[in-house]
Amino acid sequence: MKAFDDLPIAGENARVLPRGGYLVDTPGGYVQFGSPPETIKDTMFFEKGVPTVFVLPSRLFNWIKGISVAEIEFPVYYNFFIKKRKTVIICTKDQLANIKRVLQESLFGPRNLDVSTDYSTMAENLKVPDLKREMDFFRNNLKLSDLITFGTFKGNHYNLQDLRIELNDGNFIVYYDKKRIALVPGQIEYTPTYLIGERLPEPYLPPLFSITCLGPSHGFDPNENTSGFIIWLNHQGIMVDPPVNSTEWLEDSNVNPKLIDSIILTHCHADHDAGTFQKILEEGKVTIYTTETVMMSFLRKYSALSGVAVSYLMKLFDFHPVRIGQPVYIHNGRFDMFYTLHSIPTIGFRMEFQDQSFVYSSDHNNDPEVHRLLCETERISKARYDELSNFPWDSKVIYHEAGIPPLHTPVKYLDSLPDEVKKRIVVYHIAQKDFPEQSFLRLAKFGMEKTLTFETTPPPYEEGWKILGLLKHQDFFHDLPIGKAQEFLGIVEEEKYRKGELIIKKGTKGDKFYIIYSGNVSVESGNLEQKKIYGTYEYFGEVALVTEQNRAADVIAETDVTLYAIPRDKFLNFIIGTEFEKVLRKLARIRTSETWNLLSTSPFFRLCTASQKTWLESMFIPVERTESGVILKEGRPIDFMYILRNGEVKVSKKGRDVAVLKKGDFIETLMNVHSGKPARYTYSHDGPVSLYAMPRDEMYRFAEKNPGLLMKLTYEFAE
Repeated sequence: MKAFDDLPIAGENARVLPRGGYLVDTPGGYVQFGSPPETIKDTMFFEKGVPTVFVLPSRLFNWIKGISVAEIEFPVYYNFFIKKRKTVIICTKDQLANIKRVLQESLFGPRNLDVSTDYSTMAENLKVPDLKREMDFFRNNLKLSDLITFGTFKGNHYNLQDLRIELNDGNFIVYYDKKRIALVPGQIEYTPTYLIGERLPEPYLPPLFSITCLGPSHGFDPNENTSGFIIWLNHQGIMVDPPVNSTEWLEDSNVNPKLIDSIILTHCHADHDAGTFQKILEEGKVTIYTTETVMMSFLRKYSALSGVAVSYLMKLFDFHPVRIGQPVYIHNGRFDMFYTLHSIPTIGFRMEFQDQSFVYSSDHNNDPEVHRLLCETERISKARYDELSNFPWDSKVIYHEAGIPPLHTPVKYLDSLPDEVKKRIVVYHIAQKDFPEQSFLRLAKFGMEKTLTFETTPPPYEEGWKILGLLKHQDFFHDLPIGKAQEFLGIVEEEKYRKGELIIKKGTKGDKFYIIYSGNVSVESGNLEQKKIYGTYEYFGEVALVTEQNRAADVIAETDVTLYAIPRDKFLNFIIGTEFEKVLRKLARIRTSETWNLLSTSPFFRLCTASQKTWLESMFIPVERTESGVILKEGRPIDFMYILRNGEVKVSKKGRDVAVLKKGDFIETLMNVHSGKPARYTYSHDGPVSLYAMPRDEMYRFAEKNPGLLMKLTYEFAE
């Protein structure tokens, strides 16, 4: 790229935005390249304000971060509804149909809408509302073309008055009045930007029922995180519309993300769905609860952004379809869902657990005057009017949104409710400056330290529920018969250690297997290049039990720790004949400090968690090749993946060398193994090489259990 050396990427004409993307300052206004989530909060208070011209990057979705880098929904809203102007979106011809599909789902909802399939046929006196007619009320006959002007590159350039943007080898050259002013990279990086609050001194241990606010405000508020929250229920977490960066924030706040295994997705506006894929791409599968209508809208949107088929995206998580009129049970709580009054299909819900009840309005105009107007003008039926009028204000805990009408409930209406009701309301989706100064209403407060805990009567068998939760989070135990689960309850013993205490001493006899319920431990051995840290639901101490050798490392409590231990004889009896026993015996034969160091320093497997690395170690088969030769030939079936221990491997395609692999690199992609595709390249070596081979069937199972990692590794390999 020598021709571009004299062009500024940042400086007088261009700058890197704090959250990612680039802003070029021209006499005609700002031009933004790429738009990761919430970059509008970066530009709102710049001298020239939110740009009206956006250029899409070469890739619209970043799988490593799990986010769209073409999130222009909020700039479009801001420009049209607040500044009364259109937004210009510039893209390639190949991107045009996809970005239109994304914006259709986000701004106006599904083109073909029939929510009757979302309603239970078993419920009595349940009327299906005409959501399309309700949405048309908010849409007010607007079309996509009223809000946006689309421009596509012709050849390699696009002209807009005095502005000219050229595509060159995937990058952009910007001209204004025929003067070259900036070079902008075609690939957009993303920098997470979020409030942290106070980090908890010890890892969070969820109670029976509490609520943590992930963000109290809306997408146009630069001072607070966007709305979303966690329901901690029966000692486990349910994310509701997680905002972007929620997972990273949890880790920074000393909360193990594994405590959260479910998401309730209420609708597909960017401020409510941006963090969902980030959670999906973590270790293991998460379960998403929503209606089929909302789910398919979400999938169409992210399929268009990522270029991955809807059918394949569905494999990344477990979908539990919600039926209106039929309760769904999550962590022993009963959830009754309902469709709210909003511009796109949106669900709220009421939850009952033990002696507690909770309602979340989601985005919803709950103003009775609006309901009355819609009924009088026959936009809604009398049955729908009655449903909207009977909001469950009797719930003990009420989380209600507020915001700018007509899409949201005016906070003035909430503040007009009886004092007894207002005392039970926590208000979301509103900036601090718009909240009434004197009111019985409470404004949601962000941060783990602001978690609201509600006294709840413990359910029967609470301790058994917690112990079986440990078993549920072990991949190798998923297929155990019910009798084994019963046996597990009888053999575990709770142990507690204070921070800094020695749990296992190197060189001692192995007498117990441990699973972590809360806290973190470190495994310390002089030969490890990177410290091993294990957290909630991860296990340790297994190898010495199956080999009858002494402990190979010290294990120390990094924090206060609660463990469930199983004595050696009971553990060996419990795993006999199981898949876990096979894995452990293989792991005992192969595991050394070298295998851990290799995975920890690999440029690709660095994305794996500690437990994922342990699983991969169990698959390793040492391979030594002393002569030159071919490891895998282009177009042939892939029976093994390999990770290179020592030596060099040449990568070629159709006889042309394209890369050289070194220590830590892997041969072939997890995606090709998972999909059964043949090798894309030929891998050969001119001298001796050492490798670890990983059988295809075992890697396939690993990919099935860790679909998020599969997508991350695929993206990393492509990069």
